[in-house]
Amino acid sequence: MQDMSVQGVRAVQQQSRAAEQQPSEGETKPTPPTEEAEEEKTLVEMIQEAQEKAKNQRETLKLSKGNTRYGDAPLEAYARLARAKTNAEVNITSGFARRRIAQFKTALRMDSENAARIKSAISQLQKAVSRGEKKKRELVRERLEERRKEKSEAAEERMKQEIRRRRAQRMIREAGYLREAKVADRLSTQLTATQVELRQQAQDLAGENAVSLECAVQQYTETAAAPMAAVGPAISVQG
Repeated sequence: MQDMSVQGVRAVQQQSRAAEQQPSEGETKPTPPTEEAEEEKTLVEMIQEAQEKAKNQRETLKLSKGNTRYGDAPLEAYARLARAKTNAEVNITSGFARRRIAQFKTALRMDSENAARIKSAISQLQKAVSRGEKKKRELVRERLEERRKEKSEAAEERMKQEIRRRRAQRMIREAGYLREAKVADRLSTQLTATQVELRQQAQDLAGENAVSLECAVQQYTETAAAPMAAVGPAISVQG
């Protein structure tokens, strides 16, 4: 279209020059170029310069677009997502991906030659955003599991302490049982010895009492017989 416009301008310029070269009635000398012809020449030159500038800009833009690596943005987004350890870091990565999506949507309207690459990059960045949301949920779940594990470990430690305490108390009780058995045996031995001693003492006392009783009877008998022996034989009075 631009070439056709240039050709039209050139045709108009040639027609104007031919009209100027034809002698008018009553004139034999050609007329000099007028100011309008000079203005038309300047206009054509301006159009040509504008076309050259536009062509150069298109070539420059084409080169710059050809050097653009649209696939680097998804790689960077996924690398940041892999390094993220907290929800805040994931949000920063999602913000980076959303900014690149907006830029690539603008580039899609300007760089039609790389439309497929741009659309692929946009799709990967959108997936990075959705996967970032998934990672945030996973991080929350992991923190809950860690807290639950810490609580279970604390409960397990308390249980172990309780078991150790009960075992110590059981060992103390069992040692007490042993001491109690030893004391009971000692007491029973002493009691038995005391009982034997008392029984022996009782038997000894019983024997001594029997001897004393016999002695007493004997002494009484002897004492009773002594006065009867002192009395003489009876005197008969019969004559």
